[in-house]
Amino acid sequence: MIETRALRTVFRVFVALATAVCGLQLLTAPGHAQSVDSRLVDISVYSPSMGRDIPLQVLRPADTSTPAPTLYLLNGVDGGKDDATWSVRTDAPKFFADKHVNVVTPLGGAFSYYTDWERPDPGLAKSGNNNGVNMWTTFLTEELPPVIDSTFGTTGENALAGLSMAGTSVLDLAMAAPALYNSVGSFSGCAMTSPGIGQDFVKLVVAVGGGNAENMWGPYDGPGWPAHDPVVNADKLPRIPMYITTATGIPGPYDTLADPRIDNDVRDLALQLVLGGGIEAATHYCTTQLADRTNALDMNNIRYNFKPAGTHSWGYWEDDLHDSWPMIAASLGV
Repeated sequence: MIETRALRTVFRVFVALATAVCGLQLLTAPGHAQSVDSRLVDISVYSPSMGRDIPLQVLRPADTSTPAPTLYLLNGVDGGKDDATWSVRTDAPKFFADKHVNVVTPLGGAFSYYTDWERPDPGLAKSGNNNGVNMWTTFLTEELPPVIDSTFGTTGENALAGLSMAGTSVLDLAMAAPALYNSVGSFSGCAMTSPGIGQDFVKLVVAVGGGNAENMWGPYDGPGWPAHDPVVNADKLPRIPMYITTATGIPGPYDTLADPRIDNDVRDLALQLVLGGGIEAATHYCTTQLADRTNALDMNNIRYNFKPAGTHSWGYWEDDLHDSWPMIAASLGV
C-alpha cells in the first residue's frame, strides 16, 4: 500500500510539473531535429468516424516496384506536433533505407491515447484545432489500412509500434484488432488504465492537453477503464510476437550534455533527467506488472527488455526501434 501511494504521488508530481515547465513537449522529451529523408510522403486520409482529414507521413521503401508490408509507427503524447516525430527525432529514415517496408505515422492524436472516445472533447478540440472527435481505434484498425493498402500496393501484412502514450495504445489496439497485426512493439508505455495508478496517469496526461478523460472511457469508476487495461486483459492480447521495453529512469548513455539531442543545453538535460527520469520510472513499474501477469499466463510470445538505465527520451526509443526490428521484420516476411 505504501509503495502504491508513493507511486501515485510520483505520477501526479511529474505530470503536473511537466504542464508547468514545458507544456506539450514533456512526454516526448527534448531533442534536436535530424535530417528528413526524401522518401517521406505527406498525405491526408479522411476519417468518416472523426469527420476530418488526418495527416500522415509515409516512409516508402527504396524499391517500390514490388509490394511491401506496412509498419504503423505511432508518436507519443503530442502526436508529432513541433517535429516530435519518428522521422525527425530518430534515424528512422536512414534506418529503413534498405528495408522493404512502408512506415506509416499519423501526425495527430495528441493526448488521445489513440482510442475511441465516448464523447467529443472540447479541450482537445481547442488544443488540437479540430472538432474534438477522437475515434482513433476505428481509424487505425478499420479506416486507414485499406486506404494504405490500395494507395501503396502493399502486401496487406501489418505490424504496429509506438512510444510513451502510444506504448500503451498499441497494446489496446492489438486487443481491439487481434488479427490485424503480425507483431507489436511497445516502448516506454504504461500498460495499466484501471482505477488506481494507471488511471491516475492517463487522467493527468489527458489533462496536460486540456482534455477530460471521462469523455474518453466514461466515468472513472465505470467499466470502460478496466476494459482497456492490458494488465487486466492480458489473456486477450493476441499471441503474436511482441517487444515490450522500459528503462528505470536512472541516467543512461543518452542523458549527458554531449549527446547530440541535448547539444550542451543545460535546460534540456535537466528536463530529461528530472521529468524524463521520473516518468520512465513510472512506466517501468507498469511494465513489471504486465510482465508478471503475462508470465503467469505462460505467454512466451513476448520479449521484455528491462533496461538498467535510461530516461523517457528519444535516444532510447531509437534503440528500441532497432532492437525490435528483427522481430517485426520476421513477422512481416522481410
